[in-house]
Amino acid sequence: MQHRRIQLAVLDMAGTTVADDGLVLRAFDAAATAVGVPADGPEREAARHYVLDTMGQAKIEVFRALFGSEDRAQTANLAFEEAYARYVADGVVPIPGAAETICKLRDEAVKVVLTTGFSRSTRDQILEALGWNDIADLSLCPADAGRGRPFPDLILTALLRTGIDDVAKVAVVGDTTSDILAGRRAGAAVVAGVLTGAHTEKDLWAAGATHVLPSVTELSELVLSS
Repeated sequence: MQHRRIQLAVLDMAGTTVADDGLVLRAFDAAATAVGVPADGPEREAARHYVLDTMGQAKIEVFRALFGSEDRAQTANLAFEEAYARYVADGVVPIPGAAETICKLRDEAVKVVLTTGFSRSTRDQILEALGWNDIADLSLCPADAGRGRPFPDLILTALLRTGIDDVAKVAVVGDTTSDILAGRRAGAAVVAGVLTGAHTEKDLWAAGATHVLPSVTELSELVLSS
């Protein structure tokens, strides 16, 4: 088998390999209500915009930034997880072609790690709903790595736990500027944005993407031709 330059693909979940039909914002509204943010008005709208801007980051960190105290952040995070769990079975589907892309990469000896800013329990519910428990070599959430995006911890943990010996052999793919920043900070050779999620092509290029792809399905050609 040919020795490929890229030996590990670190793929974001929601917005990159998984579509959730706006469940994050629906669950966020439940979280905001739980800590007393008015249902309408400038405070709620500003909070929604912040959630959109910080898509991809660890949700507990988003709530800490939004709601100030640790108690309020934890209350919001619990409400978010409970709401997302209610919706997840009917609301998450694979991005078209994502499962096939993951399988193709693994068939060609490229390791695949799925990453998310959700908690471990929410991540596991998504994987269970999709029947994806064994689709990747590994799946990681911020609690597995220390810090979530935009820090590089998830990517570096993926590298260490899969035994890859060089960040130059890593491709990172995500739909948010936080994904891109994390990939750049980790030193990955490929840091690709995709247009199936939260942020625009302009945003992804501005964050430092090395490539912007219509979807994750184009990744296999990019990686397997290297």
